[in-house]
Amino acid sequence: MVDVGSPTVDQLRIFLAVAEHGSFNQAARKLGRALSVISYGIAALELQLGVQLFDRQGSRKPRLTEAGRALLADARSVIDEVDGLMARVRSVQQGLESELSLAVDVMVSGAALAGILSDFQQVFPTVDLRLHVEALGAVAALVVDHRADLAVAGPDIVDLPELQRRALGSVMLAPVAAPGHPLARMKSIPPGEARRHLQLVLTDRSQLTEGKDFSVLSPRTWRLADLGAKHSLLLEGIGWGNMPRHLVASEIASGRLVRLDIPENPIVDYDLFALWRKDSSPGPATSWMLEALEKRLANAPSATLRQVPRPSSTASKAPR
Repeated sequence: MVDVGSPTVDQLRIFLAVAEHGSFNQAARKLGRALSVISYGIAALELQLGVQLFDRQGSRKPRLTEAGRALLADARSVIDEVDGLMARVRSVQQGLESELSLAVDVMVSGAALAGILSDFQQVFPTVDLRLHVEALGAVAALVVDHRADLAVAGPDIVDLPELQRRALGSVMLAPVAAPGHPLARMKSIPPGEARRHLQLVLTDRSQLTEGKDFSVLSPRTWRLADLGAKHSLLLEGIGWGNMPRHLVASEIASGRLVRLDIPENPIVDYDLFALWRKDSSPGPATSWMLEALEKRLANAPSATLRQVPRPSSTASKAPR
């Protein structure tokens, strides 16, 4: 019996390239290899696996067989692990980062973030920090565009193939208005009533979620690109809107704002996720930051934000 060996990473990359482009020629151009190398790589892989990966009969374009389709996800998983390993090796070779660029969703508690950054300064005094505070898709866009190494983003965008994603915790959002607002003066807000009043909405500054609305109930809206401006307008009685519970807790306690029991828009958890590029494994400082964010933000909501009883039903998307 001839020992044909085990599949190589190069053969798996060839397999994925042919499957993705549907052509040996296209795969050769994509990988910068000769056509004969592509053909030989597929033939050798099929021999080693003992299955036919592509149906080459009756068509000039190879089509995945049932076995090929079944193995495609496993091949991608192996390549992702290899790419991750190489990224970690490059990180070790490069050593400690000279600068960490961090992008944070505007909904994240400033107090919790300040505590993390204070500890970061003590642990990594030589690492410069660049902090970006954005909203909606603009947070993830900074990582996609290589302008941030790590991000804390909300649930507003679908998973992007170039990014790794890890759940961190959540922030509680609630609809509020000034005590003089008509909605705040109602003992019970009937369904549909909120649609009759101006709603203050946080708008997007990126193309990832451009044009999308998140739990916007009223046809009358003011679009604001700054959460602080939205906060100020709410205190002035200009419309109603959804705000992080931790940011308005003192105003609710003092009566400067009223938490609204809107049937269509209850308090919900705004999930937070850490994002970083798959092709750039976190270095020592970035890894520390990721662990600190996971620990602090996972604990912060239950400790400081869930003091108001929550309605039994929750919306599928976090209100803005």
